Amino acid sequence: MADPASPPGVTPGFTHGIADEVYKRRWVVLGVLCISLVLVVVAVSSLNVALPTIQEKLNASGTELQWILDGYALVFAGCLLLAGAIGDRWGRKGALQGGLVLFGLAAAAATLADSATVLIVARSVMGVGAAFVMPATLSIVVNCFPFHERPKAIAVWAGFAGVGGALGPISSGLLLKWFWWGSVFFVNLPLVVLLLVLATVLVPSSRDPEERPLDVVGALLSVVSLVSLVFGVIEGPERGWGGPVVIGAFVLAVAAGVAFVRYELAREHPMLDPRLFRLRGFASGSAAVTLVFFGMFGMFFLLTQYLQFVKLYSPLAAGVRVIPYACTMVAVSPQGPRIVARWGVRRTVRTGFALQGVGLFLLGLATWSTPYPFIALALVISAAGTALVMPPSSQHIVGALPLSKAGVGSAVNDVTREVGGALGIAVAGSLVYSLYRTRSAFVERITDPAARELARDSVGKAVGVARRGLAQGVIDRPTFDAVVRQAGVAFNHGTRVALWILAGLALVTSAVIGSLMPDKLPSRAVVTPGGGGAPAPAPAAAEPA
Repeated sequence: MADPASPPGVTPGFTHGIADEVYKRRWVVLGVLCISLVLVVVAVSSLNVALPTIQEKLNASGTELQWILDGYALVFAGCLLLAGAIGDRWGRKGALQGGLVLFGLAAAAATLADSATVLIVARSVMGVGAAFVMPATLSIVVNCFPFHERPKAIAVWAGFAGVGGALGPISSGLLLKWFWWGSVFFVNLPLVVLLLVLATVLVPSSRDPEERPLDVVGALLSVVSLVSLVFGVIEGPERGWGGPVVIGAFVLAVAAGVAFVRYELAREHPMLDPRLFRLRGFASGSAAVTLVFFGMFGMFFLLTQYLQFVKLYSPLAAGVRVIPYACTMVAVSPQGPRIVARWGVRRTVRTGFALQGVGLFLLGLATWSTPYPFIALALVISAAGTALVMPPSSQHIVGALPLSKAGVGSAVNDVTREVGGALGIAVAGSLVYSLYRTRSAFVERITDPAARELARDSVGKAVGVARRGLAQGVIDRPTFDAVVRQAGVAFNHGTRVALWILAGLALVTSAVIGSLMPDKLPSRAVVTPGGGGAPAPAPAAAEPA
């Protein structure tokens, strides 16, 4: 049943419009959903640490290595809207369970992969499974909690979404210290089994009560547009932003996107009504999530390299030093609703983006000699800002839609995260690599021409070349020290510029988005996209499992 306007307890068997059995275990359900969320988010960032080992064991080329990493994100982002719509139509619990099964089977295949091609395919299938899991988690949260508790529940969910990105390098570092490279995939299997059992027993069922037909054409157009967009963003730094493949990908993304909008506007029951973007809360919330993840993913992309190739920490040591970020996210995100109630949405979002900008600026000051406590402080400030932005922004997105469309609303929230993150990595990477190459004269110390070209490409390759040369006796210790130090200085130069640009964007966003976003979270009645103010049809809330 929908949230009633009458006081709770009027309808027998329901509390605040939620079935009593579901209401009593809602926080336990939230825990299961948050762990499921972390599982698929960790899979995005965990592989960075394992890539050198995978390249050695599978003899993967540079292109294959890139697609082992990016295949997951590409398919994940491209299938989100389709997966959310399928969950709305046939049941979000089933979408969650099916996504976990597919994710687990693909992880098992990745564990046993004996070639780079098999691993790329397995990772891509994991992305399909993740695309069903992620929107299902948020849409079930929205359906399990009464209206007055949803902001807090969404804040907890948003905090764990941010934690997943920070936990990836830590988990991979721990596993690689004690086990083989396949363990970064194998570890998912017991977690998937546990989550399937918990989801079957605890998670309630919910779906669109009107059982609208699946918008197949709109779904396919959304997949083509999103896959093309993310492909272009991923390939831009490698192939060149003006290259024919990249330009073609963006043209296809725009063409499919325009076709999607035109088709959805003409349908009686669109998968995602484009007129929703006329609502300030929905539009500004989507922009805020995109931009906060732009800064966060760009920062993590640079930070992991800085810690390993400039500070020369091991993968595990580098991962451990990101823990302050994760802890801050967990601590601050649940306080979001209380802060919004006191400050309002605009002030909260402005403060959040401002803190993220300050944290990114401070990280840009770091050099090879910067003490770790300074870096930890910058991480805490940045994480606190991100934790303030995410809950109210997500609430504006999912709150603009009725519960019957919770899966699609959740998918929109997730798409903005994935696209923002991919753009942040691409832009930060392009800036750093371009500036690094302008200061790569130090590679002339390396005598082997092929090794010299590798070292000129990136700081990671320069450190790898130096280490191999030292181990093989090709270069002496003074040359090794000089190459590593000067590669770190060149990388630091690019990192500083990139982080300060990210910081500047966060500060501009603080002023612009903070002023555009409605100061109050969505009311209980959902407003129709046409702006007439009529409430949307009351949807059904979650039913017991």
